[in-house]
Amino acid sequence: MIYVLATSELNDGCREKFLEILKANVPNVIAEKGCVMYVPCVDFPSGLSAQKVVRENVVTILEGWESLDHLMAHLKTAHMADFRAKVAGMRKSSTLNVVTPA
Repeated sequence: MIYVLATSELNDGCREKFLEILKANVPNVIAEKGCVMYVPCVDFPSGLSAQKVVRENVVTILEGWESLDHLMAHLKTAHMADFRAKVAGMRKSSTLNVVTPA
């Protein structure tokens, strides 16, 4: 089992449209073999002292995959290529953090 934290820092004014496109693609991803979870998230202002900043222009996707092979197959799907094309120009940056239970 692996988990992915996929973080996109968005250009100003793009978050709602980005989320609309992302959420429309979620059923395609959930249907993929090996997908355990795929949850779009935005920062929540918790008021906790450890949360230093609430990032208004950041979207994080929490993903769970049965294996690295499943993640790699996911990245090559047609619906992900279509997603990337639709959000082109909306992101300043994107990062992936892949973790596994210790």
